[in-house]
Amino acid sequence: MAKLFFKYGAMNSGKSTALMQAAHNYEERGMRVLVAKPMLDTKGSDRVVSRLGVSRPVDLLVGPQDDLLGALREDIAKNGPLACLLVDEAQFLPEAQVDMLLQIAVELDVPVLAYGLRCDFAAQGFPGSRRLLELAHNIEEMKTICRCGRKAIFNARRVEGQFVFEGDQIVIDGSQKTEYVPLCANCYFAERKAASRR
Repeated sequence: MAKLFFKYGAMNSGKSTALMQAAHNYEERGMRVLVAKPMLDTKGSDRVVSRLGVSRPVDLLVGPQDDLLGALREDIAKNGPLACLLVDEAQFLPEAQVDMLLQIAVELDVPVLAYGLRCDFAAQGFPGSRRLLELAHNIEEMKTICRCGRKAIFNARRVEGQFVFEGDQIVIDGSQKTEYVPLCANCYFAERKAASRR
């Protein structure tokens, strides 16, 4: 039986790069994959983009109301067997679509590898990530390091060089002079304390 995998990590942990490597590995062996990402992720438009400078076209841009299970059924009927569905920025999926990812693995016997963040810049879980943590057969943390050398687990938001801890949950990296920085718990709470004094 195929499984639903959730591979999460802080910013710069190599999630998009790992997705593209997994797609390459399947395709190099003559297996067909589909790469999907939520439309909400406007970075790279219709491409998965890695900070290493590599990118790959997306096969499915997923709107919040899209029927992923139906789309995969149609694709398989039209194009034949599918070795894997790879989903970038899975934290942006609504819970109902995460449920469909599990159905794709179980009912269609297609492995699903979902990559994403566990929580936002304010240390709150994304609905899609929470549901993936509840449903995934396999959960794997992808690690990266903080500027101090410790393991980074938080995604701090910086706007025009200043760390901020309030605002909309979703602001895409690079928009509105926004960037995200992976921080360990010590550095995250130190920056949060400093921001509260401003």
